[in-house]
Amino acid sequence: MPHSDHCSLMAERFRGYLPVVIDVETGGFNSRTDALLEVSAATLAMDDEGILSIDQLYEYHVTPFEGANIEQSALDFTGIDLENPDRNAIPEEDMLNELFRVIRKAVKRNDCTRAIMVAHNAHFDLGFVNEAAERCGMKRNPFHPFSCMDTATLSGLAFGHTVLAQACQLAKIGFSNKEAHAASYDTRKTAELFCVIVNRWQELGGWPLR
Repeated sequence: MPHSDHCSLMAERFRGYLPVVIDVETGGFNSRTDALLEVSAATLAMDDEGILSIDQLYEYHVTPFEGANIEQSALDFTGIDLENPDRNAIPEEDMLNELFRVIRKAVKRNDCTRAIMVAHNAHFDLGFVNEAAERCGMKRNPFHPFSCMDTATLSGLAFGHTVLAQACQLAKIGFSNKEAHAASYDTRKTAELFCVIVNRWQELGGWPLR
C-alpha cells in the first residue's frame, strides 16, 4: 500500500470519489412522473489494508410528491403500504436534505471531493435521485450527475450473473427473496456485493497496480 492513512486511501482508490450505495423503491419506472417511495443508503469505509466494508446504513420512507403516478403493480412488487401509519414517511425535500447532509459529511471524512452512486442497475436509482433533487430545487447534490458504479455490470464480470439475488448467492452472501425489494435490504446486499467484488479484485493483485 502506498501509505496507511485510511482516509486518503479511499480517495486514492476511487480517484477522489466516495462510493455511496443507494437503492430506491418507486411507483413505476419513469423518474419524472412516478413517485419516489423509499430510499436507502450505505456509506462505506476502508481500513489500512485497503479493505472496503459497510460503514453506516440510512433508510427513508418518502411521501409521494404532489401529482405523482403510482402503479399498483409497483406497490404489489415492493409490498409498500402507503396507508400504513407506521410508515413514517417524510417529504422528498426533507429526505434529500438529510441524505445529502450525511453523504457530504462522509465525503469530507474520507478526504474525497464528491460522492459517486453505487447501485444495482444504477442509472435507474441515479435517475430517480437526480429527478427528486431537481424537483426540490436542491442546488448541492453530492453525487456525480451521470457517472455511477453498477453492481449488475460488475457482477456480470465477477460472477457471470447480473441478477442481484443470483450474484449474491455466487458471492456467498446470504439473500432472502422474502426480504428483497425493500430499499434497506437491497442496499445492504448491494453494498456487501460491491465490497466483495472490490476486495477480491485487490486480493487478485488488481489494486494498487503493481
